[in-house]
Amino acid sequence: MTSFAFQSHGAFLKAPPADASSRYAVAGVAWDGSVTNRPGARFGPQSIRRSSHMLCDAIHPVFDVSPLGPPVASLGDAGDLPLPNTSLEGMREAMAPLVHDLLRAHHMVWLGGDHSITLPLLRAYKSWLGRPLAVIHFDAHCDTWTDHFGEPSGHGTWVYEAIQEGLVIPACFTQIGIRSAGERAAREYVRDQGGLIYTARDLRGLESPQQLAPVFGGIRSRLAEHGHPPVYLSLDIDCLDPAFAPGTGTPEPGGMTTNQVLSVLEELSDLPFIGMDCVEVAPAYDHAELTSNAAANFVWTYLCGRIANDPEA
Repeated sequence: MTSFAFQSHGAFLKAPPADASSRYAVAGVAWDGSVTNRPGARFGPQSIRRSSHMLCDAIHPVFDVSPLGPPVASLGDAGDLPLPNTSLEGMREAMAPLVHDLLRAHHMVWLGGDHSITLPLLRAYKSWLGRPLAVIHFDAHCDTWTDHFGEPSGHGTWVYEAIQEGLVIPACFTQIGIRSAGERAAREYVRDQGGLIYTARDLRGLESPQQLAPVFGGIRSRLAEHGHPPVYLSLDIDCLDPAFAPGTGTPEPGGMTTNQVLSVLEELSDLPFIGMDCVEVAPAYDHAELTSNAAANFVWTYLCGRIANDPEA
């Protein structure tokens, strides 16, 4: 298994380099060549890793487990994928074999990077599993535009492309936190294809698990109707209001709180997740590391939820 890890003190949670014993692993995809506003998400992976170091012994207060063990002492950091930084297609071509090897060896969390990295990840997962995926997508933006400011692909087109390519099950595609400006055809595209959209406006004032229960019920019902397919989680940090995450390329006022995102991650932790990405952290625009701290906490919570529900733990 190829690993691109650096010294463990620079790794997520200071985990050791990923190797054959690592059931779970993180890898950075330090690419931001498709941003439409402020660049800098290529520095997201190192910022998220650094912020994760404040999580002390990493024992989660809800799940009472740590990715560092016990019972499963199997988190490794595979470092950042070695990718070109000037060509979107070149990046995706170089990314494919690296992702192929990693996802067959570990349950992966991918640290972005801008959101254009999710499309090649979904391609890799579908190729590996031989079936389309359900997706839970946190974002301020619908990412369903048919072009990227005149270019065929980018960080605002990946949802449209994934549905068009049959990488996902449209009825099991759920968007959470959407609120940006856009024409109706783009804003409602996922719903028009049969999926679910919970806008930031829909979620205003709802934070606790009890208040968000209808959201959880809607997602669970949809997955049950389609035979509980494997679920991929894509979390764009700009789903959060800029008050909670100023360090991102395209901030949108009126967003989610960290409490809301954590409630979703904790309450849906038993779903059949097969991977996650956390994208669009741009530390150059951050204040007091608010954004990278939130991202590190979300990734940690996801990993602890997986371990707590791991039948082999």
